[in-house]
Amino acid sequence: MKYKAVIFDLDGTLIDSMGIWIQIDKEYLEMRNIPVPDDLFKDVTTGNSFKEICRYFKDKFDLPDSVEEIGAEWTNMVEEHYKTDVKLKPGAHELLKFLEENNIKMGLGTSNSKHLAETVLKANNVLEKFNSIVTGCEDINGKPFPDIFLKVAEELDEAPQDCLVIEDVLIGVQAAKQAGMDVFGIYDEHAAHETEKIKQTADFYAEEFSEILEKLNKI
Repeated sequence: MKYKAVIFDLDGTLIDSMGIWIQIDKEYLEMRNIPVPDDLFKDVTTGNSFKEICRYFKDKFDLPDSVEEIGAEWTNMVEEHYKTDVKLKPGAHELLKFLEENNIKMGLGTSNSKHLAETVLKANNVLEKFNSIVTGCEDINGKPFPDIFLKVAEELDEAPQDCLVIEDVLIGVQAAKQAGMDVFGIYDEHAAHETEKIKQTADFYAEEFSEILEKLNKI
């Protein structure tokens, strides 16, 4: 196959979890009697890593909690979902099996925390398939900066041009392109408003993983 490694995003790409995070943001603010803005993330000027979004909440809403405390509370709120009811998207298991059978390295580059990423991968019995997991709790610039994907490639010991990224949102696709990697976009309902821009930027776009598997079988 053309690629020596495939790097997955997690939320909205490999797992169906974006709706949970939208609900968590709402509950977190409502517990503090803070109205939830319609354009909650429009003022984000840094990356979207776990640490950066915690800091963004702290500054935007003048929260007394530390960045670490905000992150810990979010983790506690979402962890049980990741252990019990967050599943891989349809066709993901088959794609991971294909990559494993063809000796293609697999990495994960996610804005989420390492604890939650490992929790949900373990719950879905695929944690051991990943040779590298780089997350947004590390001291690293989040997407759309390319740092997360470049670090995964480094840990996999593969050149960026030999890596394929699979992403569901525009800033993730942009991060992959900035890293010098090919990128396949995949549909997620929570990123539907970005579909046309993702299609324009990505090297291929799929509605589901079966289409990506079919594509990889041809290259």
